[in-house]
Amino acid sequence: MFFFVSKLFWFVAQPLNFSILLMGLAFFAVWFSWRRIAMTASASAFLILGLAVWSSLGALLLHPLEDRFQRPSPAPSHVDGIIVLGGGFEGGVNLVRGGYELNASGDRFVETAVLARRYPEAKVVVTGGGGTLVLEGEGDAATAPRLLTALGVSADRLVLENESRNTYENAQFTKKLLDIKPGETWLLVTSAFHMPRSVGLFRKAGFHVVPWPADYRTSGIEYPGFAQDNPIDSLQNLTIVLKEWVGLFAYWATGRTDELLPSP
Repeated sequence: MFFFVSKLFWFVAQPLNFSILLMGLAFFAVWFSWRRIAMTASASAFLILGLAVWSSLGALLLHPLEDRFQRPSPAPSHVDGIIVLGGGFEGGVNLVRGGYELNASGDRFVETAVLARRYPEAKVVVTGGGGTLVLEGEGDAATAPRLLTALGVSADRLVLENESRNTYENAQFTKKLLDIKPGETWLLVTSAFHMPRSVGLFRKAGFHVVPWPADYRTSGIEYPGFAQDNPIDSLQNLTIVLKEWVGLFAYWATGRTDELLPSP
């Protein structure tokens, strides 16, 4: 139930869709001569899109998430396993074409391949099934072996979890799948902005992981004002970060994590 409600809520709440719905409301209000409602709805839609496209708001909200967890320094001398969260592939394209097309979060899998070469004895765990509500696509755990083996990772090192649909299930299902022994070191690879929520969920599942963030979306030195990025990236940044902050609150409010903003 949580999965379906979260997907439906975010379909409505993301800035672009919400602005379109507000413009639809404004058109409907004009039709019935509800001028005040029409003005309010259209002004709100313009304000949301203006902030999303022309301001640095998205980047500024990303900073505290991306800076929350750093890669360990020095890096561990020995690693037993590397866990990469799904979300880096174009599932709809790969389902049809059979390739391994990456999306904007594909750095997760590039970094995983680099780590697999750095720690040649470590297991490589890919967790992620179909996480869409409507569109049909191939789960990342089904696509990843084609990419990782092409990049030189031996197939016998791969452990695939292909049932999870969101980060909560990533943590729960991965914990059940693996036989973790005391003292082992497991790296967790995901987008930097997504690391706080991911670490909180893995901790709640009783799985201690070492964060290894990838896929940074900001330089970390953006300042308030006009966007220092192109409009499409600015819109994407705000969309991503609103979803992440809402996710942090929802998971904390429902008891899936113990902290609103997990800390190192």
